[in-house]
Order: sequence, then C-alpha cells, then structure tokens
Amino acid sequence: MTTTTARDTSLHAHLLRRAGFGATPEELDHYSALSYEDAVDELLRAENPQNLPDDLIRRYHTDMHELRFSNSAAAYWLYRMVTTKAPMQEKIALFWHGIFATGYAKTNQARSLLNQIEMFRNFGLGKLDDLLLELARDPSMIIWLDNQDNHNGAINENWGRELLELFTLGIGNYTEDDVKEASRAFTGWTLGNAEYMAMRASKDSIWPYGRIAWHFDFRDGDHDHGEKTFLGETGDLNGDDIIRIICRQPATARYIARHLYDYFVADEEPVPQWPYTPPKDPEAIDALAQAYFDGDHNIGHMLKVLFNSDFFKEAQFARVKGPAELVAGTMRLSGGVTRPMLEMISDSDLPAYMGQTLLNPPSVEGWHEGTEWINSGSLVERVNFAAKEISDITKPGVRVIIDMLANADGGHYAPDALVDRCLEIMGTGQVDQETRDSLVGRVAEKGPISLAGHQSGDDAEQRVGELLGLIASTTEYQLN
Repeated sequence: MTTTTARDTSLHAHLLRRAGFGATPEELDHYSALSYEDAVDELLRAENPQNLPDDLIRRYHTDMHELRFSNSAAAYWLYRMVTTKAPMQEKIALFWHGIFATGYAKTNQARSLLNQIEMFRNFGLGKLDDLLLELARDPSMIIWLDNQDNHNGAINENWGRELLELFTLGIGNYTEDDVKEASRAFTGWTLGNAEYMAMRASKDSIWPYGRIAWHFDFRDGDHDHGEKTFLGETGDLNGDDIIRIICRQPATARYIARHLYDYFVADEEPVPQWPYTPPKDPEAIDALAQAYFDGDHNIGHMLKVLFNSDFFKEAQFARVKGPAELVAGTMRLSGGVTRPMLEMISDSDLPAYMGQTLLNPPSVEGWHEGTEWINSGSLVERVNFAAKEISDITKPGVRVIIDMLANADGGHYAPDALVDRCLEIMGTGQVDQETRDSLVGRVAEKGPISLAGHQSGDDAEQRVGELLGLIASTTEYQLN
C-alpha cells in the first residue's frame, strides 16, 4: 500500500463521498493506495459494477419481475446503489434524475422509469449531445412532458420549453419564439406503441408479465418539415438539430457547470433563483464551462477537472447529503445488504420519509436540495435511521470496524483516542470541539476500552456500537 498522510486519506474520503456514497474501510484503503489523480480516473471509468445480480434479486422479489409498483422499482435501484463497486455510475444517474426529473405519478410505468435510469448510467458521463438525444427519445420523458401530444399543426410546448428552461439554457437565454420552433422540431417524436398501451392501461396483464414498457417511434407523417429559426439558425430543423444547436451555446456550458458545482462541490440556491442570484464561485463556473468545450461537451471530462480542482478539494462538508445519498451511504458502511431481503422494500421508503421519493420527484423542477432537505420532521428520520443502522453490531460492516479497532494498538483505547479513530473511520472528519467533547465524555463514563479478546456482543463491542451510532447522529455526518 502507498503510504498516505491523514490529509491524503481525508481527501480521498471527500472524493468518495462526492463521487459515490461514502467509503467503507476497505474502499478507503483501496483508493488511498492510489494517487489522488488515479483515484479520480478509476472512479470516473465506472467499470465492472459487480452489483447484486438481477437474477438473484428477482428470484427473491417476485414483484421485481413485473415492476408494476414504484416502491419495488425504487428498492431495485437502492440495491444497485448499496452493492455496486462502481458508485459513480449510480451517483451520476441520481444526479441526472434530479435534473431531468421524471416521475411515477404521471407515467404510471415503473419499468420505463428504470429504463431511463439505466440510460443515465450509460450516457450520463459522456457527451451532453448524446445524453439529450437519448432523453428526447426516452418514453418516460415523452409522457412526462407530453410530447406524444405534440403534433404538426398543433404543437405542445411542454418538452420544448423545459428542454430550454430547466435542462440546458436557463431563463433569459432564449425567446418564446425559440420555444415554439423547438417544439415544432420535435413533432412526431412519440411512442411507438401508444395505442396498444392505452388499451392495456385499463387492464394490466396477468402476473408475472406485468406492464409492457413503452418504446420510442419517430412518425415522419406527423413531423413539421417547415422552415424554422432557432437561436439564430434557420432550416428544416429536426429535434437532432435543436440539440446540436443547444449544446454549442455558452449558456448551456455555464448552466451544466452550475448544476455540477451545486451537486458535487457546494450547495447553491435552488435552480429557480439562478437567473437572479450569481454563482457562489464564478471562477469555478468559468473553469467548468471551459472544460465543457475543451472536452467536446463531455460530462466526464468536466467532472475530472472538477474533482482535481482546488475549489473541490477545499469544499469538504459543504453539502447536505440528499436522502438517497444518506440512506445508501449508511447501508454501504453497515454492510448489511449481502443478499436479497424483504426489508429492502421498506428501506426504499426511507428516502421518501426524508423528503426524496426515488422515481417520483415532486415536479419537473426535481427536488430543492441543500438545507431544504432539513426540517424538524426529516431530521428526526435521518438521525434515527443512521444511528440505528450503524450502531447494530451484528451488521457485517460494523463488525469490520470493530475488528479493525481490535487489531490496532493492541485493541486498547483511551476515550479520546477511540473517538478520534471512529470519527476517521466514519468519514466525518473534524467535528466541532463541543461535539467531540460530548462524545469523549460519553465514552469516558465507563473509562478506557479494551477490545483485546473481545467476544461477539460483549460490553466492549456494545460501547463501540453506541459510539458509532452517536457519530451518525452528529451534524457532520449529515454533510458531504
């Protein structure tokens, strides 16, 4: 293993919180053995996820064969977040899910929503042009923004408007005429089996086949081939042309840069306030916008620049963990998901109790993040879940932590040394002095602790579990 300083370890842990869902001790050891730059490259390659296999999950969860219900689909995605060895794949899917928000409440089609998430995994780190083209053809998005009702001679502006307003350019960088012309260009981009699905909607098929997922179809006879002028370019523009023009715009580069900064660096104001509120770090946005063009609109290249930047490295604990991040990260650390389990269905509801219902955002704006995740109700849910999950000394990941403590320094710890070591393992960094004093005081009530010759469930292990649960209750654990 490469020798690393405490600062190096802290920086790798910071990277793993943002490019994934935090780090287990084993993951931190693996990535800390690499240079920071190599760790960034490996995470961004997002290869060989080795997540819990689909056939094993479906053998246990019959509801995941048909994916009729949204909580089954959310549980399937949570399995991926918790068990993947390529966390950036799931993190980028979660990022785009919050921007290109598409939900079950309107689509009523969980299988197609998961198809969209798979599309985000496959294209989310590539060229924005390709991602937007896939999004425009995505059946869930077509239904979500009504493009199946967008016809030659009778346009529906929902998709054309949100493509410009919320997805790429932002308010102030296009005109109402641009919205109309974009909508005309996307006429005929619809569902290939719409009539059949409408007939089927009144009566679902017999289990286990469930609902048939939609697919995309371009209907040339319903497409407006007339001349259009969009952002200064004129011609018989199709949807492909609209996306190509959008992706060349400096405003698009800056808008995507601000989204990346908000999600991976530090919490910004909610998106509706962006036209009226300058970026928190204008120089960082400039650097990311330049990376967008230098990398030929490649999101992975932008993230490589971002993760290697000083503004990223200096932004530790500058974001509030989203509910899905908190739940997935804590479950990864506890190591409790090693096989399919019935509890996963109820666990998939946990982010919803904290304000984020996976696959069912509240509107086309997605979720307002940052400090808006925190209120009196959601905070209780967050703290209770994290403390209970990580204090359970029967969980495999918690047992790894206990064994690590037992195998170092002879397993003997003064209260302050145990607190500092557990804070490091939990990835919370430096808590404030008052919090640290409270943690040390709690451990000190029973004096020094010895894990030498510890037995499963004995008092020493119970004390470690309690301390881990208290750390999971701190303000710092709620931050990324």
